[in-house]
Amino acid sequence: MGDTDETSRPGVTLVRADEPVTPPGGPRPDAAERVVPLRRPGRWIATVVVLVVFAQIVHGLITNPFFQWDRFGYWFVRPVVLEGLLITLKVTALAGVFGLLGGVVLALCRLSRSPVLQSMSWIYIWLFRSVPLIVLLLFLYNFSALYPTLGLGIPFGPTFVEFNESALATEIVIAVVGLGLNESAYAAEVVRGGILSVDHGQHEAAAALGLPRRYQFRRIVAPQALRSIVPNYVNQLINLIKATSLVFYVSLLDLFGQVQSLGSTYPGDIVPLLIVATVWYVILTSLVSVVQYYVERYFARGAVRTMPLTPLQKLRAGIAELRGRIAAGAVR
Repeated sequence: MGDTDETSRPGVTLVRADEPVTPPGGPRPDAAERVVPLRRPGRWIATVVVLVVFAQIVHGLITNPFFQWDRFGYWFVRPVVLEGLLITLKVTALAGVFGLLGGVVLALCRLSRSPVLQSMSWIYIWLFRSVPLIVLLLFLYNFSALYPTLGLGIPFGPTFVEFNESALATEIVIAVVGLGLNESAYAAEVVRGGILSVDHGQHEAAAALGLPRRYQFRRIVAPQALRSIVPNYVNQLINLIKATSLVFYVSLLDLFGQVQSLGSTYPGDIVPLLIVATVWYVILTSLVSVVQYYVERYFARGAVRTMPLTPLQKLRAGIAELRGRIAAGAVR
């Protein structure tokens, strides 16, 4: 038994210690051998084309005298423009809060078990998503022709307090109410979609633990739903910032309204004034996008294994890596 040749066993091969071992799949490449990356000429061609087009656009913006960049610099921070910008920010903030709160209420009504609440919220969302925003604003602007006075009292009974509608409905009130009513219809679907995105097993597990429904929504459903709600609602908020330009048609001089008014007074500066409005809108939407990034990052905790680096952290890591390479090159 001891003299049995191990090489006779099926599937067994004895290798001498001084023989080279060949790994599965063939011999491994030499460590000193250079690995040539796959060539992608299409990528390089597309990159060159994009850079050339971008350079042409920048060159045209700089060299074309029609843009009048000196007048742009003059109007960019003028007090009259900043006053319009302040009104834009005020209308956006108030309408955004009003729209979000109304959207939450409408979404909860859509998800309730009451058929009346479901039907009424569905009708509201259907109606205000169907009516153009400019039509809604103009309708509210002329609302005093239909109802000169508003009152509080018993339904279908006597009125205790009456208000003059034209005195209450100032231009900024009309703008906030109109934008808020329109925004709440879209925010309702955003909130409802976020709540429905939470796995139903989460609700069942919370109910099995005997947690109250308010606690379930506040501690379990809402944090998970916000991961879906935040990016979608920020898109709505960005659209709301741009939609404030329509309040010019209800005699409210926001950023766009001030630019339009100044363009009528100084017709030679209409192009730089429009660029001023464009740049300010880009700045506002960019700031909202930055806030969106960090809010999404906050609610992503626990949903991803490793949090991605922020742009500032990436910059610091890149600088540290560059310093390390410079130091290593100096040592050599």
